[in-house]
Amino acid sequence: MPLDWAPLVDLIRRHQTFLLMTHVRPDADGLGAQLALADALGRMGKTARVVIASPLPPRYGFLDPDRRVIEEFRPPGTGFRGVDAILVLDTGTWGQLGEFGPWMRGVPVPKAVIDHHRTQDDLGGLRFVDVSAEATGRLAYELIRALGAPLSPRAAHYLFMALALDTGWFRHANTTAATYDLAGELVRAGADPTPLYEQLFECAPLARLKLVGLALGRMQVRAGGRVAFTEVTLADYAQTGAVPGDTEDLINHPRSIDGVEVALIFIEQPEGGTKVSFRSRAVDVSKVAERFGGGGHKLAAGARLPDSLPIAREKVLAACEQALAAGG
Repeated sequence: MPLDWAPLVDLIRRHQTFLLMTHVRPDADGLGAQLALADALGRMGKTARVVIASPLPPRYGFLDPDRRVIEEFRPPGTGFRGVDAILVLDTGTWGQLGEFGPWMRGVPVPKAVIDHHRTQDDLGGLRFVDVSAEATGRLAYELIRALGAPLSPRAAHYLFMALALDTGWFRHANTTAATYDLAGELVRAGADPTPLYEQLFECAPLARLKLVGLALGRMQVRAGGRVAFTEVTLADYAQTGAVPGDTEDLINHPRSIDGVEVALIFIEQPEGGTKVSFRSRAVDVSKVAERFGGGGHKLAAGARLPDSLPIAREKVLAACEQALAAGG
């Protein structure tokens, strides 16, 4: 059933200044939805501040090379207290908001979540969640249309990026005929896929490729080849010159092994603990991730464990093997 955008349209019309936030380690879907909605709100005469709760990954630096649009939140966040409302895009969980989460709890302004993930917390505001949407970019597009705001070529380009990346450039199972219909509409509105693809997939720094090489060298399988995994340690960044944002898409390599049903990547965190990314062909990995305080989609999820990488690895591998034994 389509979302009823009327409550959010009313909220937006009654307020002037908005803070748009996405999850930590922002990706193309979250950033694309933020930037497109900010563009539309600006054309309505509103003020929209695009804010992220962790550093902008180098892969997306081209979106704002002079950093005039994308702001990074840092406590105590006093510079953001003048906003009238907060819109959170592409996540609905406190754990994905980093240090922004505690700040948002204490700000008495209206809030709304726009998301397509199954795992949700109560963030204290309106919720517009459609797990059937292939990308939050689609939901941002629907909201822009519901607002009657202009869809500029720039906004269409951002939305195409969101749609394309969250469907694996239209190859994942969440791609439908409606996905191609929207992609075509966005191209007609001014999106330009060719330079976008080149920027995202053919402009990798050497450091990122060196990091990929280390991860490939550590690839292992378990459960008779049904689970594949690799890992990234803090020492790898110093060795290669890469940064944490360069780990995006590494998960695709273990997933590409023939016969693998669940792919994992374990990433050691600077402040301690281990981040885990899950991908699956059939097993509901969101349920596995939820066992460790994470969540996401059925076939793509994530979690963060307080344990060291070796301990986290064994815990998560055991949980995945149990899920496979139980039939997903």
